[in-house]
Amino acid sequence: MPQTQADSDAKQSLNKARAAAFELEEPENPYSHMAPSPLDYLPGAGLFRIGQPAQALIAIGAMLFFLVVALSKSFLFWGGLRSFLLSLALMAVSFKDFKDVFAADIIEFWVASLSCIAGFFGAWWLSIRDYRRKVAAGKQTRASMSLSQLAWRAFKKRTIAVVAMCVIAALYGVALLAPMLSPYDPNAQQDFIATALQPPGSALDCLFFKEAETQTIPLREGDDLASRLANALIAQNYALRLRGETERKLIVNSYRIESDNVVCKQGMREKTVPLSELKTNPDGSLVVEKRFYLMGTDQYGRDIFSRVIYGSRISLSIGFLVVAIAITLGMILGVVSGYFGGWVDNLIMRFVDVLIAFPSFFLILIIIASFGNSIYLIVLTISFTSWMGVSRLVRSQVLSLKEQEFIQAARALGLSNSRIIFKHLVPNSLTPVIIAATLRIGGIILTEAALSFLGLGVQPPTASWGNIINEGRDNLLNHWWISTFPGLAIVLTVVSFNLLGDGVRDALDPRQRE
Repeated sequence: MPQTQADSDAKQSLNKARAAAFELEEPENPYSHMAPSPLDYLPGAGLFRIGQPAQALIAIGAMLFFLVVALSKSFLFWGGLRSFLLSLALMAVSFKDFKDVFAADIIEFWVASLSCIAGFFGAWWLSIRDYRRKVAAGKQTRASMSLSQLAWRAFKKRTIAVVAMCVIAALYGVALLAPMLSPYDPNAQQDFIATALQPPGSALDCLFFKEAETQTIPLREGDDLASRLANALIAQNYALRLRGETERKLIVNSYRIESDNVVCKQGMREKTVPLSELKTNPDGSLVVEKRFYLMGTDQYGRDIFSRVIYGSRISLSIGFLVVAIAITLGMILGVVSGYFGGWVDNLIMRFVDVLIAFPSFFLILIIIASFGNSIYLIVLTISFTSWMGVSRLVRSQVLSLKEQEFIQAARALGLSNSRIIFKHLVPNSLTPVIIAATLRIGGIILTEAALSFLGLGVQPPTASWGNIINEGRDNLLNHWWISTFPGLAIVLTVVSFNLLGDGVRDALDPRQRE
C-alpha cells in the first residue's frame, strides 16, 4: 500500500512537471498553414485574413482620416510641404537669407503637412507589422509573454481606459493638424461689428474684393538662386497665412444689390460698396461664401472653434514637456539619493522637503511675476515645482531594489555605479514613474489653464484654453459659449488622462491581473 501511494505521488509530480513544460514550450502557430500573398501588404488586408477585423478597421480608419484631411485642405497640405522644402533649400544656399525671411508662425503648417504624411504611412506600416508579428509568433500563451505584453493584455480589458487613450490620441492628432482642422484663422478680427459675439451655429456671408491683401514682407531684388528661393518662400508663406484667400474680404450679416452698388448690413450699420469692386462669377452673380461658426465667436469676432483647436496645442504640449522634464529630473535625483545614501541622500531629501513646504502654485506665481511669462519660462517653472514627488517615489524604489540579490551580484562582478544605475535600477523603477506621469499630466494642464486665466500664462492673441476662458469671464450669462467650450475641453482632457493613469496603474499591478 505505501508503495502504491508513492507511485501515485510520483505520477502526479511527473504530470505536473509535464504540464509546466508544456506551458513553457513554444506554442503552436495557428497561422503556419497560411501562404504569403501580395495582398497582405494592402492596408488591413493581412489583419482581416488572420481574423483581426477590429485592428484592420482602426488602421484603415486612421489612414482614411489623414487622407481626407490632406485632400480636403489640399492647398494647406501642399503649401506646407512646399514651404518646408523651400526653407530647406534656402537654408542650404544662404542661411542668412533664410533667417531674414523666416517666421516661426509658419512652422505649424510644416508640422500639419508632415503629420498627415507620417500618420498615413505610419498607420499602414503598423498594420503590416502587426500582421507579420502575429503570423510569425502565432498565438502566445501567458507563460511566453513578456511583462510589457502582459500589461498591454491587461490594459486592453479595461474599456474605459482604452476609450480614454483613444480620446487622448485624438486630442494630440487635433493639436498636430490644427491649421488643417480649424476652419478659420484663430486670431482674425475682421469686421467684428458683424462677427462679434455670434452664438453657436451662426452663419454670415463673406464677400470678396478684387483687390488683394497687402504684402507685409517686400520681395527681394535680384535674379540669383538665393533671391529666387527667398521670393518663392515669402509668397508661399504669405498665401499660407491667409489660407489661400489672398483677396480682401467683407463679412456681413446680409446684403442686397441696388443698381451698381451692394448694400451690406453689418450689425446696425449699412455700408455701400460698388459692385465693380467685388469678385463675381462668370454669370455676373457675386462670389459669396458662407461663414459658419460652430461654437460661436468672441467679442472680437474670432471663431471659438478654431481657437479651441489651436489652444489644444499649448495645453497639451505644455503638459507633455513639463512631465518629461519633471520625470527626468525626479528620476535622476531619486536614483542618486537612494543609491548612494549618506550625506548625498540627506542633502537631496532636505532640499525636496524645503520645496514641498512652499505652496507650489504661489511659487509659480512669484517666479512668473518676477521674470516674465514666456511659454519657455512657464514650462521650466512648472517643471521645477513638479519633480519632488517623483524623486521620493524613485528613491523608495531604489532603496528596496539595491538590497536585492541581482544588485548585490552586479556589485560583486565589479560593475560600475553608472552601469548598475542605468542598466538595473532605472528600468526596474519605471513602473511607478509611468503611473505617476500619466496621472500628473492632467494636473499640469489645469495649472497652465489657471495661470492663463489669471493673465500670467500664455499671452493673447496666442490661444490657450485658459486665456480663452479668461476672455469670456465677463460675459458668462449673456455669452456663455466663450468660456464653456474651452472649459469642456479642459474637463475632457483632464478626465481622460486620469482614467488612462488608472488603467495603466491597474495593468502594471500584478495583483490586479486576472
